[in-house]
Amino acid sequence: MAFNYAINDDVILLPQGPQGRKVLKERSIYTVTARMPIEADGRSRYPIRSKTERIERVVTEEQISQLG
Repeated sequence: MAFNYAINDDVILLPQGPQGRKVLKERSIYTVTARMPIEADGRSRYPIRSKTERIERVVTEEQISQLG
């Protein structure tokens, strides 16, 4: 599986509720800061940094979406 996002891409974090259910919430815009090794199950992971808050987290590709 290839990476779909490049370093410095702006993305939207898709909010997750309990048990992985999506919840309606204001969009959070983040910047991809790096690409991490692909997990054993084939999922791509990215460290991302918030554009508005001092938050950094590591997410899988399913948790983010292209901005726009």
